Amino acid sequence: MTASTRVSIRLDDDTRREVQNLVAEEKRSKSAVLRELLQEAVRMRQCPGIVFVGGPTGRRPVIAGSGLEVWEVIATYRACSEDYGKLREVYDWLTPFQLRSALAYGQLYPEDVAEEIERQEQLTEEEARRRYPHLVPGRDVYA
Repeated sequence: MTASTRVSIRLDDDTRREVQNLVAEEKRSKSAVLRELLQEAVRMRQCPGIVFVGGPTGRRPVIAGSGLEVWEVIATYRACSEDYGKLREVYDWLTPFQLRSALAYGQLYPEDVAEEIERQEQLTEEEARRRYPHLVPGRDVYA
């Protein structure tokens, strides 16, 4: 973790209320919530077309409008021997802009992407079924 610096910031009333709501919902400190919001905002400015969504493993970068996580595109790109043409064939429904945004994110934040790829590669089928029973075909998790 990098060193942090204290910063004073003024928020308008509406933004302050929204931050307080997030603090209460997520049961985290205001500092932690604001830090995450700022980090995500910076990353989205650096990589237009990438947004952050929450999920069972925390917040993660995805390609806007696709639901596809950045790590998935990067892993596929590597599996395609980093051949952009092959990547376009695999993800033929994504625009070149969407693919370039994911690749740019991977270049700017390689450690984050590598960590997620490794985490996903270590996930066994048994562990995946335990963590995500709703994804098992034919299983009614509401029964």
